[in-house]
Amino acid sequence: MEAKMDARTARVKIWEDLLKVAKPDSKFSWEFSEFICDYEGSEQGTALLTTTEMYKNAEVIFITPDNNLETLREQAFRDQKTVVMTNYGITRGFFMIAPGQIPEGKEEVASLLDGVSRYWKHQTLEQLAKSVGHIDMMVTGASAITPSGIRFGKGHGYFDLEWAMLSSCGMADASTVIIGAGHDCQVADVDVTVEEYDTAIDYIVTPTRILETRHEFPRPGKGIIWCRLAPGMREQIPPVQELWCRTHCK
Repeated sequence: MEAKMDARTARVKIWEDLLKVAKPDSKFSWEFSEFICDYEGSEQGTALLTTTEMYKNAEVIFITPDNNLETLREQAFRDQKTVVMTNYGITRGFFMIAPGQIPEGKEEVASLLDGVSRYWKHQTLEQLAKSVGHIDMMVTGASAITPSGIRFGKGHGYFDLEWAMLSSCGMADASTVIIGAGHDCQVADVDVTVEEYDTAIDYIVTPTRILETRHEFPRPGKGIIWCRLAPGMREQIPPVQELWCRTHCK
């Protein structure tokens, strides 16, 4: 049997392939180690996901501020979903966009990170727990994804931290469906080192298909593992959020 590529080799190959279809970021251009890019066909992935029963049944959706999820955010606003977001880097914490907060016709503007800031409402974790109760679906972009359900490549760990905070506060749990969105070239069956804080996903959405992962890894259940945060991550948690996390989260 042919040996699988390791994660480092796969990341180089994936990013080389991604250059052929990626859309540059206004700040980071094609520096894939700094952001999750948009790509040709991302709107087709949105169309696939939004026709599923799991999306239709989801009343509250957490969507990361990744470039490839702009059309999903727009459609979720049009579909009157309650959307939970963070800003990039989680430096300002969590925000909620409830149905009716975005004027009709402004959904496309609000799908952009600069645009959504005109309409979203900041929420502490305590406020968010009272406002939304349960998060039915979480959708994140990814630098690379394995069919086993592990994301790898960029290494910042924002989504893992978001899961840790939301799950510790009881807003996300085993019934919350976790979706990873990426281009087909970003899906690779490679050997990766899985850490105790890695948040495995349930489904991969690409421009051409929805793939259920192999569910090989349990979801993290230890909350925020403070000593394992990447350098600079703790400083990016707003002080009020950190105090509440330390008091209420596991």
